[in-house]
Amino acid sequence: MQRDRRQTSIDILPELYPYRDDGCEVSPSCLCCPLPICKYDDPGWLLREQRQKRDREVLTLKQQTGKSVPQLAHHFRLSQRTVHRILHRAANGKGS
Repeated sequence: MQRDRRQTSIDILPELYPYRDDGCEVSPSCLCCPLPICKYDDPGWLLREQRQKRDREVLTLKQQTGKSVPQLAHHFRLSQRTVHRILHRAANGKGS
């Protein structure tokens, strides 16, 4: 019994399938992506990771320079309220 050619092309190995690797805003190619988890597999992960990185940078700058909340807010383009939240979480041992 001979299989239909159209049916055969559906069941080919993934490495033989020609697909476009357009990447995303993080990396131009999925094969060169630095992320340990694909942003499409866990959409919230990338946002959490970016927020935590930003929070660590705010805290580091605050500790190194002693900048005020308004200065930190201006430097990171955040609201003063957001800077207060970051500092509050750090003081209570939550988050970053």
